[in-house]
Amino acid sequence: MYKKKLERFFNGGSLRVLDLFAGCGGISLGFQLAGFEIIGAVEIDPDAARTHAMNFCRHEPAEIREIHGRARDITVIEPEDLLEELGFTESADQVVDIIVGGPPCQAYTRVGRAKLREVAEHPEAYKQDARGNLYLRYLEYVRRLKPLALVMENVPDVLNYGGHNVAEETCEVLESLGYTCRYTLLNSSFYGVPQMRERMFLVAYREEFHVEVNFPDSEYWIDLPRGYHGSRQVALKTVAADLFSDTRHYVEVPRIANNLPLAVTAQQALGDLPSKVNHLTPGGMKRGARRFDELEEYTNEAEPGTYAYLMRNWPGFESTKGVSDHVIRSLPRDYAIFRRMLPGDQYPQAYSHARQMFEEELRKRYGRKLPAVDSPEYQNLYNKIVPPYDPAKFPNKWRKMEPDQPARTLMAHLGKDSYSHIHYDSQQARTISVREAARLQSFPDGFVFSGTMNPAFKQIGNAVPPLLANAVARSIFHTLTQIRANTNATQTRVEAVDTLRSDILQAVL
Repeated sequence: MYKKKLERFFNGGSLRVLDLFAGCGGISLGFQLAGFEIIGAVEIDPDAARTHAMNFCRHEPAEIREIHGRARDITVIEPEDLLEELGFTESADQVVDIIVGGPPCQAYTRVGRAKLREVAEHPEAYKQDARGNLYLRYLEYVRRLKPLALVMENVPDVLNYGGHNVAEETCEVLESLGYTCRYTLLNSSFYGVPQMRERMFLVAYREEFHVEVNFPDSEYWIDLPRGYHGSRQVALKTVAADLFSDTRHYVEVPRIANNLPLAVTAQQALGDLPSKVNHLTPGGMKRGARRFDELEEYTNEAEPGTYAYLMRNWPGFESTKGVSDHVIRSLPRDYAIFRRMLPGDQYPQAYSHARQMFEEELRKRYGRKLPAVDSPEYQNLYNKIVPPYDPAKFPNKWRKMEPDQPARTLMAHLGKDSYSHIHYDSQQARTISVREAARLQSFPDGFVFSGTMNPAFKQIGNAVPPLLANAVARSIFHTLTQIRANTNATQTRVEAVDTLRSDILQAVL
């Protein structure tokens, strides 16, 4: 079975990837850039599923895009039925070479080793615990589709989730299914992404290949802020407790400067995009849902650097004129606060600026005869200028990006508000646009998003950065290529021995 899949690859065929819990397609895009073929995806969110199809079936007929763009519940659809829907007629365990994806992390504490092992022995086991079945369902797809290799991605906390090291426990199950596994923590800023995003990656290969699991070396350098180091150590507590175990599957990827180029900064990522200041003038921003139906052309304000050039010229996703999703939120109360904030300022500083602005406006309007604190005049002006959140309870709710640093981690919460990423340019005095969020995740400008602004922000915040996925994909492609080289070398040696044996027999006869 695995030999047939390898032979197809060795004979020039592409390596086929199925993306589970695919979201809008960050992993898919990274693997596609590395030369893999994306054959399908499973995603339950309708907008994200449509986004995946719009981009990875963009040259297919409309009816094919419609099939690929359907929202699918992985707990309902069986692997064989999925592949049949996607048009494959061969045996399901012969179709998929690589499975990738990041199962959501709910209910890990209720899963545990016993439940994870159970799925390897009982195909229906995942149905017994609906709260923790998503990870089990991923493993069931692996069991039935028998990929050559697989990738699982998740937040670092899966290494210490209620005392469980989910990655370690998952490796135990994958080994029982015949895979060699390792996992690590990777930060996207070390791989060309202008964002400091830490994620767990687990990679596995069929044990018949007798290969070591390797992860990509760092390609860029940054001294991460102290908070990232602290979060990393918390996630690794269960790994440290298991430090001397012979069965430990965690590996550390060295972070050595070694004259590497510095990490891509927010300004390098966004500086060439058109400035946005219309929102600062009365009537300059229309009310209503933000749709992506108006092209904003690139300008000559700033020439694109290396990173921006890649975003405009990503193979298959080129964008020569401009972008249509450079849209922002209307936040008129806060524009003046954004302008006063310094790069790196968070909500306590923003709140302090707002209080100062309020006091300035009070004196401007009322001079020395200030209204009483409990008067309507006082309260109305206060509410018009000062945000309502307690800075002691919400210290990280706002943050103004530093232009000379990668952005901090983008979250799915972008779908609700964008205060976590206020633009570094005080003249623009705003939060980031949809396209800017996509740039910070390393989605190229030609990659389109289904839905309006809020669903697009959510998709982007949930995604795996494509350039980070690409680094992992290139490592996997190299390993599988080495298997091909070793197989060819072995075959050559066998043929040489056979020839020598034949020559000896001829001489004897």
